[in-house]
Amino acid sequence: MSRDFRYGLLTAICVSALAATSVTASAWAGVPGAGCDYRHWVSTWSASPTDAVEGTGPETPGGEQTYRVVVTPHRGGDSVRIRLTNRFGSEPVTFTRVTVGRQTQGAALDPDSVRPVTFAGGSTSTTVAPGADVASDPVPITVEGFEPLSISIHTDGRSGQVTGHASGNATSYYTPPGLGDHTADLAGDAFSQTTTRVPFVSQVDMLAPAGVATVVAFGDSATDGHVGADFFGTQQVAGVVDQNVRYPDFLQRRLDEAGSDVVVTNAGIGGNRLLSDGLVPALGRAGESRIEADVLTQPGVTDVIVWIGMNDLGMPIGAPYEQLVTGYTRVIDRLHDAGLRVHLGTMMPASNGLADGLTSFPPADPVRVRVNSWIRSQRLSDSVIDFDAAVRDPNNPSILERRYASADNLHPTPDGYRLIADTVDITEFTGNECTAVNGSDN
Repeated sequence: MSRDFRYGLLTAICVSALAATSVTASAWAGVPGAGCDYRHWVSTWSASPTDAVEGTGPETPGGEQTYRVVVTPHRGGDSVRIRLTNRFGSEPVTFTRVTVGRQTQGAALDPDSVRPVTFAGGSTSTTVAPGADVASDPVPITVEGFEPLSISIHTDGRSGQVTGHASGNATSYYTPPGLGDHTADLAGDAFSQTTTRVPFVSQVDMLAPAGVATVVAFGDSATDGHVGADFFGTQQVAGVVDQNVRYPDFLQRRLDEAGSDVVVTNAGIGGNRLLSDGLVPALGRAGESRIEADVLTQPGVTDVIVWIGMNDLGMPIGAPYEQLVTGYTRVIDRLHDAGLRVHLGTMMPASNGLADGLTSFPPADPVRVRVNSWIRSQRLSDSVIDFDAAVRDPNNPSILERRYASADNLHPTPDGYRLIADTVDITEFTGNECTAVNGSDN
């Protein structure tokens, strides 16, 4: 008997009752013990959509194709929901068939794990309008935390635009156009193309015990997991792709080791700015404007780590101290209004930094120092995480300590991301009201 089948009947019963339920922090607030005898949905993996690209090359698939998108949930379980996105598409996209299965190697799947994904109560296909997302029905499949899942998606070819996350630091696969539906293939032979972009998939939810809660790491490339690049933008740290060495990954491992029921998801976008849209679409919409779509839609969320602002200072120089402080204040107020706790991070030093050859960060350092001083002293957020103090050079606080700096002196190495995760006080994540009812110390 496979491990997926063992929970089949119980999962089906629970899922049928919970299919339309998405528990957020605001749903728990003010209702002590509400729903604490039942499981609920929590977000366990996310990749914020950044833009839509045309199907013109090996990194930009499009048209009638099958995609095999590999994601790594931070928490295991026996039932998942998958969110697909056409947020930045200009035409409707029809997903004619979708499956999910555990990855074995490359594009190949564990034959006992492949499950059909349905929508709207049982339909095998769904059409998503421009600007919209869609969540699947619950799918019974057993997966462990940090066990890769492959989500296979066949599109009908009416649109060559693919909404996705620009830099996933993970390998996904797709077929050349016109090969038909390969969503049920166990072998990966048809998936001859690879990409580190994350096409169409924006979120995976897991059915979890009532006391489990999600923390969203919200930010820019330091949250997204970017490592240093040279003058031409080429990443210089080997072995980062598919290794799950972003700071939210390290933070999840810390929480797991501590026996915590907290799940960390990643809402970072490389090059993202708090106050303004990115200089190009792949850098995402302004942080302020994407709070609703990238944080508040994640079920089970109770806390948000807000770590953003460097690109407002340096791409290009422009955002003054007053505007950044006002922007942080608006974001904190918005998240508090939704019943979420906010943990605000200080900005790392980069006075010797380059970003793909740009040298605009060094002159902005005095503003960064002033903003960090405000972050440390303000009492609007629920806590402050001093990332700056953790990674700066003790002999020159305007630059990263050499052993944690990658080639651009702007982004940390994987060891630096590990230290950043270690800087977070995990006792600040107190969970939801069911956590307290159940007597957990998290």
